[in-house]
Amino acid sequence: MTEESRPAPVSSPALFSPAQSGGLFERRSLEELLAPETQARLAAISRRVRRHIVRMTAAAGSGHPGGSLSAVEILTTLYFGIMRHDPRNPRWPLRDRFILSKGHAAPALYAVLAEAGYFPTDLLMTLRKLGSPLQGHVSYNLDIGVEASSGSLGHGFSVGVGMALAGRLDGLDYRVYVLLGDGELDEGQVWEAALAAAHYRLDNLTAIVDANGIQNDDFVARTLNLEPLDAKWAAFGWRVFEVDGHNLAELARGLDAARNVRTRPSVVIARTVKGKGVSFMEHNPEFHGRAPRPDELERALQELAGEES
Repeated sequence: MTEESRPAPVSSPALFSPAQSGGLFERRSLEELLAPETQARLAAISRRVRRHIVRMTAAAGSGHPGGSLSAVEILTTLYFGIMRHDPRNPRWPLRDRFILSKGHAAPALYAVLAEAGYFPTDLLMTLRKLGSPLQGHVSYNLDIGVEASSGSLGHGFSVGVGMALAGRLDGLDYRVYVLLGDGELDEGQVWEAALAAAHYRLDNLTAIVDANGIQNDDFVARTLNLEPLDAKWAAFGWRVFEVDGHNLAELARGLDAARNVRTRPSVVIARTVKGKGVSFMEHNPEFHGRAPRPDELERALQELAGEES
């Protein structure tokens, strides 16, 4: 990478400021990620993101809060520590790419993008409104940091495999991260893409599975049991890591190890809780696709405010 092609980095304090005005986010070392001040800042961002999610979905009157809340720490760690990207230059060729293959968790991605400075946080309240770029399932729009349309489950992962292969063919030093839901793994297309990624030895690709155990209308184990999930990915030729998806230090270690794998793709299985942070949403299939009512929003915000103490 030449000095001409690299945007000027922002200082560390600005890197973590709420809804900062934009600047280059560098790939942080594991030592930096595990520093107490970094962990505290990532936790603070995660708390803000959760509040954004419940407000957005309540204002829209529809959406998918459960799977958005389960993905918060994953997305925060990626965008504020693991990935190299620049909100001021969202088309920068050397940016790391993120694809939300579980596209229904759009509120979580939008909230993180706003916190990173891709657009003002005020826009979050336009979720699912006519004319808003914040559609119910993410729609390709590089200007706001969305790399691919998704929502038809399995498709985003295939796009990510193609992006990783394109990066290799073009000789570009970017990495591709794809977040999948565990229910999404019911789709045969996922395993076709996994097979192709291993065949092409795409070591610039990391998949993350948000394994919250719940899909559209029931628990994953009852709908179509996926376990042992680690053995399945390993059998397809992937290097597998498993972490607590709400533990920021574990996520940092797992994602750092994944980006250092060579000659094959990597997958991080993040064990999470659907609806994490809101007691009546946790482990509750109902909130896969139902927004909180006004009284539930008030209760949710009270519980999330309690996280500050």
